[in-house]
Amino acid sequence: MTTNYKKKLIEVAIPLEAINAASAREKSIRHGHPSTLHLWWARRPLAACRAVLFAQLVDDPSEYVEELLANAKLREVAEKELNERLAKRDRDQEEGKHILAEDKPVTLGDVIVELERQRLFKIIEDLVKWENSTNEEVLERARAEIRRSCDGELPPVYDPFSGGGSIPLEAQRLGLRAYGSDLNPVAVMIGKAMIEIPPKFGDQPPIHPGTKERNHYRNAEGLAEDIKFYGEWMREKTFERIGHLYPQVDLPKEHGGGKATVVAWIWARTIPSPDPAFADAEVPLVRSFQLSNNAWIEPVIKGKSVQFKVCTGALPEKEKLNGTVNRQGGRCLVSKTAMPLSYIREKARNGFLGQTLMAVVAEGPRGRIFLPPSEDSETIALSGKPRWLPEELVTTPSHEVDRLPMYGMNTWGEAFTDRQATALTTFVDIVKELEDKIDGDLAAIRPSVSIDSAEYAKAIRVFLCCAIDRCADAWSTIATWATGGFIRFTFARQAIAMTWDFAECNVFSSSTGNFLGAVDWVSKAVSELPAQGEGSIAQSDARFANMPPNAVLSTDPPYYDNIGYADLSDYFYVWLKRSLGDVYPDIFSTITVPKGDELVAVPHRHENRSAAEVYFLNGMTDAFHNIGNQLDDSYPSAIYYAFKQNEVSSEGITSPGWATFLAAIISSGLTVSGTWPVRTERSGRTISVGTNALATSVVLVCRKRKSAAETISRAEFIRALKRELPPAIAELQAANIAPADMPQSAIGPGMGVFSRYKAVLEADDSPMTVKAALQLINRELDEFLGDVQ
Repeated sequence: MTTNYKKKLIEVAIPLEAINAASAREKSIRHGHPSTLHLWWARRPLAACRAVLFAQLVDDPSEYVEELLANAKLREVAEKELNERLAKRDRDQEEGKHILAEDKPVTLGDVIVELERQRLFKIIEDLVKWENSTNEEVLERARAEIRRSCDGELPPVYDPFSGGGSIPLEAQRLGLRAYGSDLNPVAVMIGKAMIEIPPKFGDQPPIHPGTKERNHYRNAEGLAEDIKFYGEWMREKTFERIGHLYPQVDLPKEHGGGKATVVAWIWARTIPSPDPAFADAEVPLVRSFQLSNNAWIEPVIKGKSVQFKVCTGALPEKEKLNGTVNRQGGRCLVSKTAMPLSYIREKARNGFLGQTLMAVVAEGPRGRIFLPPSEDSETIALSGKPRWLPEELVTTPSHEVDRLPMYGMNTWGEAFTDRQATALTTFVDIVKELEDKIDGDLAAIRPSVSIDSAEYAKAIRVFLCCAIDRCADAWSTIATWATGGFIRFTFARQAIAMTWDFAECNVFSSSTGNFLGAVDWVSKAVSELPAQGEGSIAQSDARFANMPPNAVLSTDPPYYDNIGYADLSDYFYVWLKRSLGDVYPDIFSTITVPKGDELVAVPHRHENRSAAEVYFLNGMTDAFHNIGNQLDDSYPSAIYYAFKQNEVSSEGITSPGWATFLAAIISSGLTVSGTWPVRTERSGRTISVGTNALATSVVLVCRKRKSAAETISRAEFIRALKRELPPAIAELQAANIAPADMPQSAIGPGMGVFSRYKAVLEADDSPMTVKAALQLINRELDEFLGDVQ
């Protein structure tokens, strides 16, 4: 079949093993990684995005065989390789050995194409390594290949579901114009912070007083240094106003005496006892009494009250460490009465959920010290009165996303203690005072720098608001104390859980969850951003988005019902709106994050799961139809899909989410010509040890379907699969695709057959569903692999 475009590398082969290894390793990278700028759920690994973009734009060597053959040096190497292969083939035939599929291409053109692919693979293998993210030599090699394949006219890249911004960021890193859009205002702000702002101040020195002389500041290093400086200034100003809420504690003599800085306060929620005889007793709800490997809390019953003793040494038996409540319910420490979960929820919804201080974690002269609360610890903690609390409603009724309303927490402000909210609102107030401070500092060094004071203040403010959001993640009553000596943040998973005991950190300490720690994370992330080239992120619904002319589509859409992005984003939106609403009024014009038009299949917004699936299918079809109409067919599109683990384990390639997503792509007029499984989890992860788990993500390679596409029958489709799938699978095997990844990889050529036709008709003339096509593809794959074995 002839085409009017050049085939790109991603449509033929990519070094999947190297990409997967780098993507999995990236999960363990923290300091300096853009993901630490601001939380976003299910970001694609930067390594995979970088590799996919490169392979989308670079020509496959089969498109320039004659040019390769004309290269005398390369031809000499290829001829030597060819002669060796022919000699081996002859020996194998003489010995009666079976000739494998990968041994059959024996022309000089085939060999020279393979050698050139290996050269391109080596560029990708270097490109995906984390340590090469800022290696200009490696990046420039990749950019040179892209320029060569694009005749020097580099196309823009567009992601209509930009989310956490991985794809536009990596496009920018590769020297491309990077554009993205998202309906979610939190995602838009993350994108602006990563893509739009740093290039405005790239390679510029910091402006803060006392800046040390340096010959050169690379990328956003100067901006990052100023973020850190003004973050410290904010901390000092905030401490002046509310430092009295975070007093030091007295150490006992056995720990050296004197004063110590608190790391965290450990609280338990309380409800009234269910026993009428003890109705005025406040019962603590505790998950576990263990504090560390050698410290624990021992509850002491005195009449109708519960006090807490902190013990150290060898841990007691497990029964003494177990808390008073679990997923089934709890027990009253005072009356020993059972407390069903329904009772706990009812009391909480009726306003009877309290809190009591169980222990204090302090920084001693030789490490962490666990102390019982002093008489005034709880009084001081409860004395903080915030000037403002987020009153926006927690609107989702989906308990899979957010369990707060089940326990009477109906506004976002109720997720925080008064002291936590006081700290957050004070930092928000002070971040708005940055403009005058920065304007004064700039005035002192003019005319040595030419920076717009208002723009620079806005930039610093955006990044410090990201730090405040990191703090909001740490400073809530959902955050818990880990026995390893740190605070587990609110979003330990992609949902907001209910926690019984919680950890309140000292925002002014130098330990877990403190403000300057958040600033440091943000500063390091900014220092590693490309800070070069053109790019922008806009707020837009993908169904109506306008692509830049001749743009390449590379996108990471929402995954069926995996994550309730909009519902979860409200947690951060209420704080961002308070801190940045005056700077970006259009982005923060709604009360909460827009939800009605979000393209996810969440049943709680529809009559039932079936209606949610129809909405998702129709919405994704409309979105990709809109995008497809604007595509330049010079380049293939890359579309990511992420599997849920339960999809992967129980339903594999025929899962409803996957089938619905593919149906939306195909219905929009795109054909699927390739699928590349990307593993984003480390091999040592518990779920993958000793299992043959499928990859967690798939990259679909798509082209626009020809307008003259035909309709075929089921029998004709099966004959086409039997004809085209075996050689395609043999090529995948030759490319060292892992056996576990073969089902997902084989979808590409299989769906390539299915989607290039206008329709495949069943015996009753009804159109074949994508799920039925996937089952047939899987059957043919099993038959082929069975015959080979």
